Amino acid sequence: MDIILEGFDTFVFDRLYATLLPAQFPNNGLSGASGNATFSSIREVPTAYAKSTYQYHPASEYLSFQPTQYAYMSRWNRDDWWRQALSLYLITWLFGLVVYYVCATLSYVFVFDKATFNHPKYLKNQIRQEIRQTNISLPIMAIFTAPIFTLEVRGYSKMYDATADGPGLWYNYLQFPLFIAFTDFFIYWIHRGLHHPFVYKRLHKPHHKWIMPTPYASHAFHPADGYLQGVPYHVFPFLFPLQKFAYVFLFVFINIWTVLIHDGEYVADSPIINGAACHTMHHLYFNYNYGQFTTLWDRLGGSYRKPNDELFRKELKMCKEVWQKQTEEMERVVKEVEGEDDRTYEPDEPKKMR
Repeated sequence: MDIILEGFDTFVFDRLYATLLPAQFPNNGLSGASGNATFSSIREVPTAYAKSTYQYHPASEYLSFQPTQYAYMSRWNRDDWWRQALSLYLITWLFGLVVYYVCATLSYVFVFDKATFNHPKYLKNQIRQEIRQTNISLPIMAIFTAPIFTLEVRGYSKMYDATADGPGLWYNYLQFPLFIAFTDFFIYWIHRGLHHPFVYKRLHKPHHKWIMPTPYASHAFHPADGYLQGVPYHVFPFLFPLQKFAYVFLFVFINIWTVLIHDGEYVADSPIINGAACHTMHHLYFNYNYGQFTTLWDRLGGSYRKPNDELFRKELKMCKEVWQKQTEEMERVVKEVEGEDDRTYEPDEPKKMR
């Protein structure tokens, strides 16, 4: 995240912090230079900010963002950990929103099957509810995520920049399957634990509100639920080496993958990949397919459920008879897991495609 932070500092935060917390410059006799200098006076005293204790060190030898004069104009230096934590909080929250809205909207427009709106278990105003839940959760999740990013930026993780700083060229390739395997294992058990009766209704039920999710349900979690399922991603670079650009790539990939498994387009009819079809079975029937990327741990843990064949057949996927069968089983499961079903569904009258 230090690469991302450096970019945001150069183009956004340096000017912002220089405006909100300007440095205290000494009066050296020049017009306009005072103990609480304004930007106009700073321009008249170009050497005044040279006394800043901050020294620029590029976050990466492959990509860097040369700081402007604003990097030296705030009394809150770039390397102050409070400033870093606040900046990373804003990045985590706002960048997360951008990725969510862009990816979910693209999926909704170009991939999502709008016939889902006619499903009997599609909720009233569901997309609005999914977006609202996400907007509530992301800033809270960012509060708990930013301190981890701050530790990474300050050098407490095993992330590296150049290949020479890591285990070797071979590891540049191995780190990707290792990351997937590590996170897939731990997310399986965290997710399965969230279905424990003591925990489910308190934390995980908000995400299972969506029986037939849209791409906008991808990040619609209870804040603690979303954070817990993200913990393995953040723990990995503290236990294993991870190249900085690989980390940024994986961070974006995870967010995109989360949207993809909620898009309702059942392409991956695979016994290995835990795609949208597997995850739809999880939303419909609750106690199956807890995995994130693969079906491995579901198979070993006895919680794998093969997606129904009709999901991959366009003529049957949105058939009323299929929906009725799904509804009957889902209602039985809801009684076992939740007791009373307190969801408000769309009326049975024909619905328009949105």
